[in-house]
Amino acid sequence: MSHSVALPVLAEVIRSGFTEGRHHGSLVLLAADGSVDFALGDPDAPVFPRSCAKPFQAVATLRAGLAIEGELLALAASSHSAESFHLDGVRRILGDAGLDESALRTPADLPLDETEAELRLRSGGGRAPILMDCSGKHAGWLAACVANDWPTESYLDPVHPLQVLAREAMAEATGEPAAHAGVDGCGAPLLAVSLTGLARGYRALLGAEPGTPQRRVADAMRAHPEYVAGTRRADTWLMRAVPGALSKMGAEAVQAVALPDGRALAFKIDDGGERARGPVLAAALRRLGVTTADGTVERIAAAPLLGGGVPVGGIRAAF
Repeated sequence: MSHSVALPVLAEVIRSGFTEGRHHGSLVLLAADGSVDFALGDPDAPVFPRSCAKPFQAVATLRAGLAIEGELLALAASSHSAESFHLDGVRRILGDAGLDESALRTPADLPLDETEAELRLRSGGGRAPILMDCSGKHAGWLAACVANDWPTESYLDPVHPLQVLAREAMAEATGEPAAHAGVDGCGAPLLAVSLTGLARGYRALLGAEPGTPQRRVADAMRAHPEYVAGTRRADTWLMRAVPGALSKMGAEAVQAVALPDGRALAFKIDDGGERARGPVLAAALRRLGVTTADGTVERIAAAPLLGGGVPVGGIRAAF
């Protein structure tokens, strides 16, 4: 992340009443009309959105003509936890295209979800490409390639027709050309945009006309949030608890959320500290006036620090 300003503290690490550390970063909140309502740091500096790009990449899958709906479309935009229903869904997407797991070019990995990773290891299993959290996206891409008679071996090449569509979908939604191109953790092309552009991109997904690829992706994600993340993940909790919300995390502590009234947010913790994501997300939601009767915002905010196995502090938002 290149910035022209010193980034403010977004979260503090408090242990036994002592500030043990700080997480700096940038954040932007958009008003219902899309204008910037609140900002911290440098939200106009380009960042790699990481998996926050997946809804736009799923739009490309639909524009390529793949007939995919419901939970499988949500899975194509997911960073899944590799729970059994996720893996079954990935196999369904591949199987419908006449493919199997061997076609995936995701790196072999353990489940993103710690509980699922422990279960895998305890049962004697190891890393596998389908367990990688991006395998749903890759399965959708592969199926779109088969539908178009495009080569499946080179589907991650930046000049592949599918990746050209993905680049176009992201630029259209965010209103920005890519500031930099790189390679994501899953091997896919990665395009840098500003946090302001990212928030506007999520806002555009919800504001698109019903039936368009953008709206179909957003509707599938909101209807099947457990397929976007997993049963123990904040994106799922938030989309279940806040009617019409669209929420997606990305690696290196990037987050984007859009609300059905046009408001949106995006932030990045500069050091990639995942532990700060929940407290910062909850504070941003509170600043937008989002409340949940079931305590979901408080659940997202909870980031306790342990001492001797018991809570002795926590990570708290600093704004």
